Amino acid sequence: MDGVINILKPPGMTSHDVVDYLRRIIKIKRIGHTGTLDPGAAGVLPVCIGIATKIVEFLTRDTKEYICELTLGNATDTYDKYGNFLYEDIDCSFINFNDLNKAIKNFIGEIEQKPPKFSAIKINGKRAYDLAREGLDFDIPSRKVTIYNIEVLSFNSPKALLKVECSKGTYIRSLCNDIGEELKVKGYMSFLLRTRTGRFNIKNAVPLDIINKDNYHKYVIKMEDALELPRYDVGLDYKKMILNGNKIKIKDDLASQLVKIYCQSEFLGIGKIEDKTLKIEKLLI
Repeated sequence: MDGVINILKPPGMTSHDVVDYLRRIIKIKRIGHTGTLDPGAAGVLPVCIGIATKIVEFLTRDTKEYICELTLGNATDTYDKYGNFLYEDIDCSFINFNDLNKAIKNFIGEIEQKPPKFSAIKINGKRAYDLAREGLDFDIPSRKVTIYNIEVLSFNSPKALLKVECSKGTYIRSLCNDIGEELKVKGYMSFLLRTRTGRFNIKNAVPLDIINKDNYHKYVIKMEDALELPRYDVGLDYKKMILNGNKIKIKDDLASQLVKIYCQSEFLGIGKIEDKTLKIEKLLI
């Protein structure tokens, strides 16, 4: 069965552990997750099965939403509570709600963010966390990410509970570290829950431990339902051209965009519209 299962990842497992677990349970080799979630974190982890592994790249583009706990007054080498603390506890009792809100505003929009050294990013072919564990000195280039919104859900110094909506590639650990730096009292991420990625949210996520070989099919979402893309229908005369990878001219004056291509209610795959031309990007039948 091809499709996506919206897994509720428990803390203590890597995203790869989740994939391995499902391979053993449902006896399917073609399985892939749609975006790494830290081992200590929990939350939404869509997992693609069968042919649906071809749409991983499209699902990872989606907007993410997290709830995290920022603890002020110290910092760690991993930017979360699992690392080594770098300072004696710093007094942050003078930081109030308005101070926190003011600091947060500096991180809304497109920003330059430097990922943690303890991350899965590859540096010259090696994972950054492996280099960091070896004690090697190296630099991770900053990258552009977009923070759409940060909401302070609660604040009782030194802990703040934040809801963050952001683009792919954003490290919430780095965000917590940077907010602490902005406030000049240091800070680290002490809790992380991913509540949404694209159209997958925590309300309909399936706990990993209830899935087995007999019931997994009940939780599989069709590929076309998993994709947060507009629909575009083509006539039967164009189906063969689409399946052969040929471009077709369209009359609709649509802006450049990715679409789900249908022919007589049959989902063919993902296409791209550009300059009144439709081209198949990923064939899914």
